[in-house]
Amino acid sequence: MTNHHSPLENHLLDALPTDVYKRMLPNLEPVEMPLGKVLYESGEALRYVYFPTDCIVSLLYVMENGSQAEIAVIGNEGIVGLALFMGGETTPNRAVVQSAGHAYCLSSARVKQEFALNGPLLRLLLRYTQALITQMSQTAVCNRHHSLDQQLCRWLLLSLDRLASNNLVMTQELIANMLGVRREGVTVAAGNLQDAGLIDYYRGHITVLDRPGLEKRVCECYQVVKHEFDRLLPYPPLK
Repeated sequence: MTNHHSPLENHLLDALPTDVYKRMLPNLEPVEMPLGKVLYESGEALRYVYFPTDCIVSLLYVMENGSQAEIAVIGNEGIVGLALFMGGETTPNRAVVQSAGHAYCLSSARVKQEFALNGPLLRLLLRYTQALITQMSQTAVCNRHHSLDQQLCRWLLLSLDRLASNNLVMTQELIANMLGVRREGVTVAAGNLQDAGLIDYYRGHITVLDRPGLEKRVCECYQVVKHEFDRLLPYPPLK
């Protein structure tokens, strides 16, 4: 990993008091996060948590027939591996890198040691868990009640909130898997947004041209999720 990537690019780590961060720092290991990397599969015992810095990870539920749908996206605002510190050790979903980049991982033993102190990390991650539950709940509502155009707008805005640029590398097939729809539906929805001048979409590359336009077109679900993250996780809340 190149030197300019720092654990403090992750908002949760940046929000920790200096003494807690310094205690954790020697145990944070940099990890490359290439597109499509699977961090864990359904039912696997989790060995690490991951703090993304400039990548995005999708949590996906996989059906018996192999179809899958995204239930949450996690970027530099959060942590991947809730089951480990919540006591479950495993989870029925899988975690896959949606947008390539970097992260820092922390072993299960170190996470549990820090949690046992009942200190700032525990309180911060419990607030983050509440925010993530809101995202998961709102995703279920959105997929049931809102148009595919609106779902795609929500997904794009949530992804942009977790990236430093307005460019995403994403194939139609991957977007379809994330939203749990057919590729043809993604083609139509992306075409609608492109015709409206909101995005430029070409061979798996999406460039957002008009973010305010996306925000006007998106359903209420995006603002519900954003408001809850902003309410629970002001940066830096603990220093």
